[in-house]
Amino acid sequence: MKLGLENKKKTIWAAVLGGLALVIVLYEFLPMFMGSTPPETSAQATESLAPRVSSGRSGGRAAKKVRPESLDPTLKLDLLAASEKTQYEGNGRNIFVSQAEPVEVPSPVAPANTDTSAVETYTPPPPPPPTPIPLKFFGFASKPGEAKKIFLSEGEDVWVAGEGEIVNRRYKVIRIAPTSVEMQDVVNSSPPQNIPLTQG
Repeated sequence: MKLGLENKKKTIWAAVLGGLALVIVLYEFLPMFMGSTPPETSAQATESLAPRVSSGRSGGRAAKKVRPESLDPTLKLDLLAASEKTQYEGNGRNIFVSQAEPVEVPSPVAPANTDTSAVETYTPPPPPPPTPIPLKFFGFASKPGEAKKIFLSEGEDVWVAGEGEIVNRRYKVIRIAPTSVEMQDVVNSSPPQNIPLTQG
């Protein structure tokens, strides 16, 4: 008796598991059992693709279907010839013709004041004056008949120099006159300067 009951339980469990496996296979591989709608026929697809024309009333009537006879694929040559004779009559540039865009030249505007004497011409500012040479010319160091030499000083430093000589490694004696000496700063290449004779 026990052997029979155990076999029945095993058989029931095997049947339940087999049924579940069958349901899973059908659920995965057969979508028609999932409640999907059947595929549309060609006639239904044609009707769904055809454009619908609304009646224009707000009464909620169904849209009017376009008849398949009105969708005539025949080429109408008279309409095509009429469209070919259409000419472009815009005000702007013709986009179908390759041409350069017109350039608008602004008209010259006359100045309000035509008096030419009142117009000032720009003159650049004069260059800054050269830095004055800090040497003092305070006497002659030569005797009559010898080359001219002078005394030059800067603070407590005193130099004796003649024409063409360099003083303090940057100032050249250009010309010695009775009341002044002409010198040039050779480091800055500035124009020559006159240093007057200092009395006393």
